[in-house]
Amino acid sequence: MRNRAKLLYTVSLVVLDSLMVGLSFYLAYHIRFSTAGEIVVPFHRYWSTMLVQTISMLIVFFMSKLYHLQRAASRIDEVYSIVTATSVGTVLSFAVTAFVFKNVDYPRSMVVYAWGLTILLMTVGHNLHRWMQSTLQSRGYGEDRVLIVGTGQVGQMIRQKIQHSPGIGYKVVGFVANGSNSQFVTDVPVLGHLEDLPAIIQQHDVSEVIIGLPDASRQELLSIISLCERGRVGIKIFPDVFQIMATEVNIGHLNGLPLLTVHDVALRGWRLALKRLVDFAGSAVALILLSPLMLLMAILIKLESRGPAFYAQERMGLDAKPFPCLKFRSMRQDAEAQTGPVWATKDDPRRTRLGALLRRFSIDELPQLMNILLGQMSLVGPRPERPVFVNQFRRSIPRYMDRHREKAGLTGWAQVNGLRGDTSIIERTKYDLWYIENWSLWLDFKIIVRTLFNILFDRNAY
Repeated sequence: MRNRAKLLYTVSLVVLDSLMVGLSFYLAYHIRFSTAGEIVVPFHRYWSTMLVQTISMLIVFFMSKLYHLQRAASRIDEVYSIVTATSVGTVLSFAVTAFVFKNVDYPRSMVVYAWGLTILLMTVGHNLHRWMQSTLQSRGYGEDRVLIVGTGQVGQMIRQKIQHSPGIGYKVVGFVANGSNSQFVTDVPVLGHLEDLPAIIQQHDVSEVIIGLPDASRQELLSIISLCERGRVGIKIFPDVFQIMATEVNIGHLNGLPLLTVHDVALRGWRLALKRLVDFAGSAVALILLSPLMLLMAILIKLESRGPAFYAQERMGLDAKPFPCLKFRSMRQDAEAQTGPVWATKDDPRRTRLGALLRRFSIDELPQLMNILLGQMSLVGPRPERPVFVNQFRRSIPRYMDRHREKAGLTGWAQVNGLRGDTSIIERTKYDLWYIENWSLWLDFKIIVRTLFNILFDRNAY
């Protein structure tokens, strides 16, 4: 059933892409000759060219692994892959047409129209297909039955992620306990222990095993993998091995002896200059465009309650140096008079009525664009924390201070992955370290785009 569903998803996507390429070519033909003011070439003379275009696109899309259906793949990455593959496919089809069909007049403007329309329609088609697949998988068609090894915190986190994302097509059938470290699980059954893995896999028709044992040794992991392989299932391991060492790792050798080479890829030289240039330009443009909204918010804050519209709170930035982080005031002026420094909570009684709205849609953070313009922050980076909390976390969380190797950000990798508000500081730190050591301009762009979408749907913003 699962294999049949996966085949159906792939075949339907190929058919949909073929239709979209053909429609793009047909529309490009009409746009080209409806605006040219010249004799129209009959469309039937372009049948062969359209066939070449379609086959070329499908080949390039297949080579680009766009038909390898991935669970929870990034839409931004998929659009980037579509643009790249369509560009290569267009060049390939144009070259084949010019070489094989020498008597066919294939205008360059028509090529450009077909290229742009193919990107547009392919993107729409893939998103429609993704929605259809997610809908069917959430209803159980083609879902994979998943077994989680480990009932601890990591195992519970994996279960919650799966249950909160029904569209990815996973169904948790149960847990496997790890000896005496097993914990009681309420809503998902514990089906047995590690030695029972082969029988559990066969009895419950498990198609994928996710290992969530952060304290397991290498030998224990190899033993678990060996037990799983008897059932011929897919195996995934939560990458807790790299929680402390999140740096980029390459495999090298010493006269034939394999070694892991760890690179320090913190921003230096031209990378640092490029990021600063993007921060300066982005914050300047955003301040210009958002200045009417910011002026309106400042007036409304002053009208609603006594106190300044803006306030500056000391936060830790690059190299753990404090700076005044600007925000719209969303709480009473004396919010911490009795409690001292504390985190905001959901339905926080200290908020003003307007402040609740500002914090829900992150409008209170717009003044930080000034911090970015002045070079104190970046558009993307680890979120700045207050010194009192930094001093607490640095003593209990490994590598916590490595977050301050780069500038703090208006948004960040941890935030777009749902780690804001009342969430684990340890998990946030892992995401921040991964971002710092895997930085790219494309990653920054993805985070910014995801942030814009999350503003509307993020439930952890308060």
